[in-house]
Amino acid sequence: MLVLLLILAAPLADVGAQSAKPITAHDALLRTMESLDSAVFDAYNRCDLEKFGGYFSPDIEFYHDKGGVTLGRQNLVESVKKNICGKVRRELVVGTLEVYPMEGYGAVAMGAHRFCPVGTQKCEGIAKFIHLWQNKDSVWEVTRVISYDHRAAPN
Repeated sequence: MLVLLLILAAPLADVGAQSAKPITAHDALLRTMESLDSAVFDAYNRCDLEKFGGYFSPDIEFYHDKGGVTLGRQNLVESVKKNICGKVRRELVVGTLEVYPMEGYGAVAMGAHRFCPVGTQKCEGIAKFIHLWQNKDSVWEVTRVISYDHRAAPN
């Protein structure tokens, strides 16, 4: 009887061992990028422009398929203040964030995001993005943005 119990319990012991995977460097980078994305767009959604601007390098290059090119942190912040602030809320589309290390520089993050008019639960627009993040002295800053494929959100 004891042998039978041990045979039946053996697979259960293995399940616990399989679920305790070590955190890889990629997992850590993904968590960092998820956290940074959340922080950047929390500031964006709250119109905390000082905090929002702090996530971008002074020489940021922002390429937008509908709005053109914006160069420099101050111009980016002014554009957000003038055109976006208080009008739309940005949401990352769950499950779309992809992150890749850029050796000796930082990381590239890409995914899809939705834009929803403030005060509603309906999201009218969706787009894709690529953010190039530089990690300098343990400080992460976005140096390049490509925001593209803006279109109406599917119903």
